[in-house]
Amino acid sequence: MAMDRLEELRRRKAAAEAGGGPERRERQHREGRLTARERVELLLDEGTFEELDKLVRHRCRDFGMEKHIVDGDGFITGYGHVNGRPVCVFAQDFTVFGGSLSEANAQKIVKVMDLSLRNGCPIIGLNDSGGARIQEGVLSLAGYADIFLRNTLASGVVPQISAIMGPCAGGAVYSPALTDFVFMVDGASHMFITGPDVIKTVTHEDVSKEELGGGMTHNQKSGVAHFLASGDAHCLRMVRRLLSFLPQNNLDDAPLRATSDPPDREDPQLDSVVPEQPDVPYDMRGVILRVVDDGDFFEVQQHFAKNIVIGFAHLDGRPAGIVANQPAHLAGCLDIDSSVKAARFVRFCDAFNIPIITFEDVPGFLPGTNQEFGGIIRHGAKLLYAYAEATVPKITVITRKAYGGAYCVMGSKHLRTDMNFAYPTAEIAVMGPEGAVNIVYRRELTGGDGPDKARKAKIQEFRDRFANPFIAAERGFVDDVIEPRQTRPKLIRALRLLENKTDSSPRKKHGNIPL
Repeated sequence: MAMDRLEELRRRKAAAEAGGGPERRERQHREGRLTARERVELLLDEGTFEELDKLVRHRCRDFGMEKHIVDGDGFITGYGHVNGRPVCVFAQDFTVFGGSLSEANAQKIVKVMDLSLRNGCPIIGLNDSGGARIQEGVLSLAGYADIFLRNTLASGVVPQISAIMGPCAGGAVYSPALTDFVFMVDGASHMFITGPDVIKTVTHEDVSKEELGGGMTHNQKSGVAHFLASGDAHCLRMVRRLLSFLPQNNLDDAPLRATSDPPDREDPQLDSVVPEQPDVPYDMRGVILRVVDDGDFFEVQQHFAKNIVIGFAHLDGRPAGIVANQPAHLAGCLDIDSSVKAARFVRFCDAFNIPIITFEDVPGFLPGTNQEFGGIIRHGAKLLYAYAEATVPKITVITRKAYGGAYCVMGSKHLRTDMNFAYPTAEIAVMGPEGAVNIVYRRELTGGDGPDKARKAKIQEFRDRFANPFIAAERGFVDDVIEPRQTRPKLIRALRLLENKTDSSPRKKHGNIPL
């Protein structure tokens, strides 16, 4: 009997590993996609994957489903290592029932998510599913709700990462939306609540799957996704790279990285990075790359709301979150999308003990009826709330403009920011000199604009007297005015000081961020 059961075990495990069979696996490969098991093996360190619930089967006996039973039920779950650190993982196998969610495989996901929470390690989901298993009705929907609850409970406790590697439609999209970072594969992955056919029937709009919910759509237009990969292998490499910046959980410190980049390195080219003319754009990424370790910056949401830049880097081997206005797009103004983009990133960094470094060059909030009607007041307040709430080490560098309410929002001293530096080129004022002169000297300058020569003189006078960093430094709102070449050593010394920082907020269940 023991030999019979051993043979059965081997047979059933082999069947689980075979998934939907060789024909369906080949179809995946013809479409340029890896199978679920290949993805898991590529994601994890070699030989570290331990599979769980490999013998689980669905329990549906309706619609002839009792004739179609596959061990594992189309989902692969388990744990392994990435860069030598433990992670939990699940992957949907599209070759088995289209990767559809059943009561049984939903319980597999819930089980591995609970394992992740109990042991304080990241959870990674590799999504490739046609959606709920229709034959199981409400049991499948209940499975989604069970997963959504775990996503919510795990939020801010362990990093949650979703890789969309095929279709993800209907209620299934809400689990990735609840996670911290969403990866999509260009040309292969799709996310939408309702597909093109339903939209055409209801609204008479004619749209393709790619236009509606493709990788570039969600990276560039909706902001639902954070990263765009060129293929499955590229996507999984990016997931591994992201994990190298993150701690295991909210009680852990992010991993240090060895670097040969000297902590006291100065960069003379930074002295000329900010143009002398205040209305000339420049690429803030150039500043970031010259300051961080080895010029290595891992940008998040690169294609969305390009007027603000967010991402991860190392300084003296320590991970840090970077938030920076981008003068090369919309002059670096804050708008609805950039405010929400940055706010969510700041809150993630705060939840997981990652210091926040802000590079500021912001002329204000973007004007216009579209912004006002769209709720820029409410959305801008999200970023303000996020910075004020954060208790991790916060450092701000003002490179040029810091005007009006946007000055307050972007990690100002008044929001419990620990260290605030400014370049000599910084302009800190209620508004830009041009607008201020129109108001302050309106009577002196006939017709509001006045003679061109007189107006230019007043603008220069205002800039010299008020739009500079020294008044803020005299008040202590800026801790130091620094030479741009000194940015890297200044930041590293500040981070070393703040390494053991403690801060707190009033006791409460949670705040009410203006969503």
